Amino acid sequence: MNIDQTPGISTADRMMLVETFVRIVDAGSLSAAARLLETTQPTISRRLKTLEKSLGVRLLQRSTHAMTLTDDGIRCYERAKALILGWQEFESEIRGAGDEPVGTLRVIAPHAFGQQQLVAPLAEYLARYPKMTVDWTLHDRTPDFIAEGIDCAIQVGALTDTSVVAIPLGAVPRIVVGAPALLDGAGGPAAMPAHPDDLARLPWIAASNFYRDEVDLAHAGSGETVRMRIQPRLYTDNLYALRNAALLGVGAAVASTWALREELESGRLVQLAPEWQAAPLPIHLVYPPARFYPARLRRFIDIMRVAVPQAFGITPPASS
Repeated sequence: MNIDQTPGISTADRMMLVETFVRIVDAGSLSAAARLLETTQPTISRRLKTLEKSLGVRLLQRSTHAMTLTDDGIRCYERAKALILGWQEFESEIRGAGDEPVGTLRVIAPHAFGQQQLVAPLAEYLARYPKMTVDWTLHDRTPDFIAEGIDCAIQVGALTDTSVVAIPLGAVPRIVVGAPALLDGAGGPAAMPAHPDDLARLPWIAASNFYRDEVDLAHAGSGETVRMRIQPRLYTDNLYALRNAALLGVGAAVASTWALREELESGRLVQLAPEWQAAPLPIHLVYPPARFYPARLRRFIDIMRVAVPQAFGITPPASS
């Protein structure tokens, strides 16, 4: 039986059943789909059974340890995704490009930036669009957009996933820093390191998500580049832990200048080999490719294009 001919099921209910089925497949389990749709696993299971009964076919084969699509399920999944996308495009055309965003935007942001520098543009977005809610999750990783129901992510550093759409927001300068105590030798204060060879002799703190046992530096004047080996005393993937360890004299470190401004101004940290800098860290807003992008995402992109460069005091990338 065709689902469109099923008695007692409204159009809205049919779309809900189809969306539930797609979320189950994308998430990999009924329990994961329940979390994404903010409901219970029994509700998800009941919706799936209703859809299967309406269509007159089995869509999923489930066991204790696995869930697989049947042949009918594979065909239904592809058609269901196209149906949902077509409905979204229809809504967009009817409402028009200027429609005010409504609903929830789900964003993944890096821990350090997401706690501090990106909160102001986030607040601007919420103030400008009062009907929007934002699920602001902090992770230093690339999300599974479909399975997790994520609209977009802000990523710092080199992009590793070539399948996503990536909008450049700018690049954050990085310098080598250390506490004054790090330079004090047994016979008195040591000379300020001026060359990467001098830096290589120091103990180091490694930002393990960006560098571990090697650091690339470029001379600000000549453009000469040097790759130097370092011997870290501490590895961490957290910017604030790195900063605090550097303040305590654990070692030298490469870090973004925005996170060290107060410490540098007060003299608690000093820039080492000031004519040499690490490559700036690029910032991108990334999201999965699609034919249709909802207003909530388009408006967020518009704000971030302007606000992120302002927040970091950097020149925004040229518009393509």
